[in-house]
Amino acid sequence: MSEVAKTKEPKEPLFSKKNKQLVTDPLTDNNPITIQVLGICSALAITVQVKQAVVMSISVMFVLILGNMIISMLRNLIPSRIRIIVQLVVVASLVIIVDQLLAAFMPDVSEQLSVFVGLIITNCIIMGRFEAFAMANKPWPSIMDGFGNALGYAWILVLVAVVRELLGSGSLYGYKIFGSAIPGEEWGLYTMGYANNNMMILPPMALIVVGIIIWVQRSRNKALIEEH
Repeated sequence: MSEVAKTKEPKEPLFSKKNKQLVTDPLTDNNPITIQVLGICSALAITVQVKQAVVMSISVMFVLILGNMIISMLRNLIPSRIRIIVQLVVVASLVIIVDQLLAAFMPDVSEQLSVFVGLIITNCIIMGRFEAFAMANKPWPSIMDGFGNALGYAWILVLVAVVRELLGSGSLYGYKIFGSAIPGEEWGLYTMGYANNNMMILPPMALIVVGIIIWVQRSRNKALIEEH
């Protein structure tokens, strides 16, 4: 009897082109904020200071990567009729961990972010990736997808915060850029008559900055113009 040789399908490399696209696509052409228009609330509310934006970005990254991995590992065990409830339980548990860590190690930032950390639970980016990707893919691609979307969310958030804090407060990450942080010493643009633009710290200016980013991004990509 002749045995038929069984050939195993080659395993896809961890950092294959397909997996790399899961990270790179959300940075530009499929950005969750500028293209999918998700997570706008936090972009409006906590981008007055770069520090808040960075902490929020890291928090969302932690929740999205771990959440995607957990949902992917449980995807074959979750009954379809309760999948949204399970997803909410997973994201709520991870957000509680983040909230407690911030309260313990960064109480000032935790107080500034206030309820917006808790609102990560209802962030459309996270629930969308759980439902659209993690429920249908293996853990590793789900981790890459979570990292990519969190990174796409983060760079927009930080960029908006840089513009708003720099022009609105004359500082970056709390450090004075346009003037001296030492009392009694005056130098820089303030001595030349520059004044902080207080409009930049108002929520509508965050929306305007995001709008400018969307305009620049879509003007550079003809496919996005034709599609929208």
